[in-house]
Amino acid sequence: MFESARLPHIMSREAFEALEPALREQLLDAQFELAEQKRAAVLVLVNGSDGAGKGEVVNRLYDWLDDHFVETLSYGAPTDEERARPGAWRYWRDMTAKGRIGIVLGSWHHRALRNRALGRLDRSAYDNVLEEMNRSEEMLRLEGVHLLKIWLHMDEKAARRRLAKLREADGAMRRPAVIEWQEIDNARSRERLNDAALEMIEKTSTGDAPWAVVPAADPQYRDAAVGDLLLQALRRAGGVQPPGPSRTRAVAAPDLSLPQPNLVSSLDLTKTHDPASYGQELRGLQRRLTEATTSKSFRDRGLVLVFEGNDAAGKGGTIRRVREALDPRRFRVHGVAAPTDEERARPYLWRFWRNIPRRGDVAIFDRSWYGRVLVERVESFAARDDWMRAYQEINDFERQLGENGYAVMKFWLAITQDEQLRRFEDREAKAFKRYKITPEDWRNREKWGLYEEAMTEMVDRTSARLAPWMLVEANDKKFARLKVLRAIVERLEA
Repeated sequence: MFESARLPHIMSREAFEALEPALREQLLDAQFELAEQKRAAVLVLVNGSDGAGKGEVVNRLYDWLDDHFVETLSYGAPTDEERARPGAWRYWRDMTAKGRIGIVLGSWHHRALRNRALGRLDRSAYDNVLEEMNRSEEMLRLEGVHLLKIWLHMDEKAARRRLAKLREADGAMRRPAVIEWQEIDNARSRERLNDAALEMIEKTSTGDAPWAVVPAADPQYRDAAVGDLLLQALRRAGGVQPPGPSRTRAVAAPDLSLPQPNLVSSLDLTKTHDPASYGQELRGLQRRLTEATTSKSFRDRGLVLVFEGNDAAGKGGTIRRVREALDPRRFRVHGVAAPTDEERARPYLWRFWRNIPRRGDVAIFDRSWYGRVLVERVESFAARDDWMRAYQEINDFERQLGENGYAVMKFWLAITQDEQLRRFEDREAKAFKRYKITPEDWRNREKWGLYEEAMTEMVDRTSARLAPWMLVEANDKKFARLKVLRAIVERLEA
């Protein structure tokens, strides 16, 4: 086993050449074990000074590993496509699948450091960003993503001299080099960058995702140290099953003997629409929605609509009335079902993050990320620890959307058991509706109380100022459609 702490900071070429074959062999063994098991992904975050050899380290890792299972994820200034979405979107879009290694240049740490160095984040805002990083990285770990965070450290003057030697007179580079800090071109900004880097390493170095500061003055020592750190990370990722969804653990019974609250019981499900005015009111609300989503002010905003509720509660019909008022080029409806193999290979929120719309567009989710605290909880598809931590992860996710200009609106459509039974029987009786009813729908009726309990806790834990829940009385479908449309219009107009 190679341990970087035991390596000298200077390594002769002879020593490196003696070390390299065994290190490479062990890296390949560990990499193939990771690829075969598909239990986890490993992200290698390569950060550090320009001139410290980030590009050389990446190329060395490609020499040592099988590149069929490695990918480089490189981020510079955001593209127009990336600027049209929240800052975290591009990292989620590219998330490495289990069984693979992702080498990241320009990670979320780089973005925060750059903004701090350029004075775009004050100390309080920077502290908040670091706290959010810790929560996000903990979520990734629990979802089976192992982070290896490397900071290549080199004296600034020495790093500049090394870069100067690589440049031709016309500015071209003799060898590939990763240059990320050219904007930090004055003493004050460089001082702020150094202070911010030290603070970041201190505050985001956790037990499961510590920073490894690697001296980079000697390229052979640097590469050997990084290779050894990766070997350790691969062995950790391949040796222990990470926490994840389990289909065998039962949901723990509540510890309290007190009566559990029931939000649905507080609704008046007898509410109905006025038949005489329904058509006119519907058209008026749709016209206001069209105006709101095609206005100039909406171009810098986004709208995310989430529809949850009892089976046969009328989500599809309500979505249809919303959709009719939207520019067909600027919306998309996402019907959420059981995750695919591709989705299971990545953290739970990945499939939702990648469907966040551009600003100026609308995303409608028919079922959503709340499946983890509803169906996965009730059906024991997720372990209790997984769905319990999902509340905070969902709140963080929605807060990021709200802080980036998105209106997040969440609707729970509620009906009575008798009304659901009537609709089920109607679906079975009509040929063109039979596709809407499945044996699973009938089976879920037996767990009505468990779903109500899960829904009540979900609303209580995830109804936030920027992303509130609205409970919709849906025994009368037309009443529900008007209530939803009115809520969306009033939120956008406000």
